[in-house]
Amino acid sequence: MATLFHYPLCPHSRFIRLVLGEFGMEADLVEERVWERRREFLELNTAGTTPVFREENGLAVPGAGVIAEYLDETRGLALAERRLLPEGPGERVEVRRLLDWFNLKFDAEITAPLVLEKVMKRFMSRDEGGGPPEMSAIRAARANVRYHLRYIAWLTAKRNWLAGAELSYADLAAAAHLSCVDYLGDVPWEEDEAARAWYARIKSRPSFRPLLADRIPGMAPSAHYDNLDF
Repeated sequence: MATLFHYPLCPHSRFIRLVLGEFGMEADLVEERVWERRREFLELNTAGTTPVFREENGLAVPGAGVIAEYLDETRGLALAERRLLPEGPGERVEVRRLLDWFNLKFDAEITAPLVLEKVMKRFMSRDEGGGPPEMSAIRAARANVRYHLRYIAWLTAKRNWLAGAELSYADLAAAAHLSCVDYLGDVPWEEDEAARAWYARIKSRPSFRPLLADRIPGMAPSAHYDNLDF
């Protein structure tokens, strides 16, 4: 069986877990606390970031974008009409554009600061960068969520899914990031019904169930986190 080195509230790891679920693939999950800079993990990915997908033959594939492309190249054709990276060049550009939007922009503005300040710092030593959360970073991230929700609503007003007519990597990346923020209770769903309805569609998919079972020690999720009718 393949192995996925991940962190439960790493959105990039969650994205790949959703991808694996949609592909019908299983992988052994190994939790990696990246701030510990474990030597064996750095040998797999010198960047020291999650996720890393390791095939049974030992091939290590680092990074969410690289893993997604690799899985499409090696298993995508078998999905036929359910392929998560479409065949048309224009459609592929749009999926990749939105992947960058969520895995880079959304992450920098929202997910990364919230997860660092509210979760990771609780487990990091002072030398590793731990300590009390920086509230200004949390307030800024919470404010940024709103315009990203409006963008999701705008996309879904024009399309069946974020990048087009079919479910794609774009939807899974967006949902992975929002799931982390939702765990922390920082998504104002009541402010955007269209974005909430899109997320509910993703949340009800079988590939999402393992994410809804995740728990961070000493930190319960928001009350509606695993409620499909939130």
